[in-house]
Amino acid sequence: MKKDTIHTLQAALKTLGISPCPQVEIEVPKVGSFGDISTPLAMGLARVQKKAPKKIAEEIVAAIGDNDTFEKIEVAGPGFINFSFSREYLYRGVKRILTHDPTLLREDIGQGRRVLVEFVSANPTGPLHVGHARGAAVGNALCNLLRESGFTVEREYYINDFGRQVLLLGESVFASYMRLNGHEEYQVPEDGYQGEYIDDIAREFRAQEGDGPTTAEEEGMAAAREFAYGKMLALIRKDLGSFGVQFDSWRSEAELYEKGEVAGAIDFLKGKGFMYDKDGALWFKSTDFTDDKDRVVIKKDATYTYFASDIAYHKDKLDRGFDLIIDIWGADHHGYIPRIESVMHAFGYDSTRFRVILVQMVNLLKNGEPFKMSKRAGNFVTLSDVAELVGADTTKFIFLTRKADSHLDFDIDVVTAQSSENPVFYVQYAHARINSILENARAKGIDVSTIGDTDLAVLELDEELTIVKKLLVYPIMLEGAARTCEPHRITYYLQELAGLFHGYYHRHKVITDDRALTLARLALCTAIRVILLDSLTILGVTAPDKM
Repeated sequence: MKKDTIHTLQAALKTLGISPCPQVEIEVPKVGSFGDISTPLAMGLARVQKKAPKKIAEEIVAAIGDNDTFEKIEVAGPGFINFSFSREYLYRGVKRILTHDPTLLREDIGQGRRVLVEFVSANPTGPLHVGHARGAAVGNALCNLLRESGFTVEREYYINDFGRQVLLLGESVFASYMRLNGHEEYQVPEDGYQGEYIDDIAREFRAQEGDGPTTAEEEGMAAAREFAYGKMLALIRKDLGSFGVQFDSWRSEAELYEKGEVAGAIDFLKGKGFMYDKDGALWFKSTDFTDDKDRVVIKKDATYTYFASDIAYHKDKLDRGFDLIIDIWGADHHGYIPRIESVMHAFGYDSTRFRVILVQMVNLLKNGEPFKMSKRAGNFVTLSDVAELVGADTTKFIFLTRKADSHLDFDIDVVTAQSSENPVFYVQYAHARINSILENARAKGIDVSTIGDTDLAVLELDEELTIVKKLLVYPIMLEGAARTCEPHRITYYLQELAGLFHGYYHRHKVITDDRALTLARLALCTAIRVILLDSLTILGVTAPDKM
């Protein structure tokens, strides 16, 4: 739809002698009476052409003339050009979908540009919780979406394995371990980690170490820290793998220090004049850029702040030559964005190469009330708990039904119900139902293998044409989702498409006594199935054949 319309408009502008041809913006109107797609092109040309937008729009329409792609072209409002496609064009579009060529469903907006998406990156100090799960679902779907849109995508997990939090993990496990050995005086630090998982790790550590020494506390605590860290990182990898999320690289914060990259990045900025000493601490001049205040990098006691390693880590990302760096953070990190943008500027890079997607927490409910599932993780619900109860597919889809920075209520009763109120079931059931229809057709001796050659002209119902138009705007929707980094747009689209199909199915028979009509409706259903499978795959959700 979009490409054909743009080519038509470009040809018209050439006829009118308008050069160079500006970028053509295409929109899908929310109101059906405004056509199938629309462009504000004429309004963008008004200043250069020194004419009223409406007059320019009328000249463009006249230059297009007769065109079998469109049934109607109208000028509306101050100068919008609204296009309504001909039935022949719509039918050709369905047949293109039936070729199962995914390139026909994509716009190559990435053109091979390299993108690094860093997401989840939870401290390896406890199981991943439901908030991390939402970040994992968003990051995974975004990576799939960008890859399918022509970008070369690398998925990265940044391991925060340096500093106070990892020390506390070791102290917490060591205290539990010592209590198991009869030393009741050992208590988990006041700001340490709680939950049965700490005691579980301590028991495993004891099985490895035995009763262990009651002295040499420092060595014992270091061993407990190393053991606990390894167990937590393995658990995180396992839970993400079970959730269908894989990473191309795992970057260690501790390694940044060990390899001297933190000190090197700070020295580099010192050489640029962006560091200064004050009150015994070292400060970064972030107010020279986009931040509201300068930031401490090395404290009075000569220890590094978390910001110090973040400086080195983002320099490392830039040095690896990525065209775009995307960080997916919890919403509580909103204030951190300007300081990292300042780092980008200080290293001499355009901050537009850096983008942050904020992910809000999830309210887990049952019957509309807050729901707590286990005590294994202390005071939060784990990713594995939720995925085990409602399934990874359901969890991921629900997490993608809202924009990432919007609050989300996740009601266990709703998402486990097999009804139209459950958006995951509603969409997946559409795919399964179409498979059932096709199986039924085969059982009746109908050859569906040549369905792409079917004459679709008998699809005359308004509902059928509405579904066809919905299918053909899929590439436009996908492009918009990729450009804005908003994979939730796909779930909106899927729910609308599933709704159109289910309503159509309930009102009209697909397999009828009219062979031509049956084949055409089977072709339409198959095209719907192609789009359902394609979009669910991008979301990282399965498309079941049976339910």
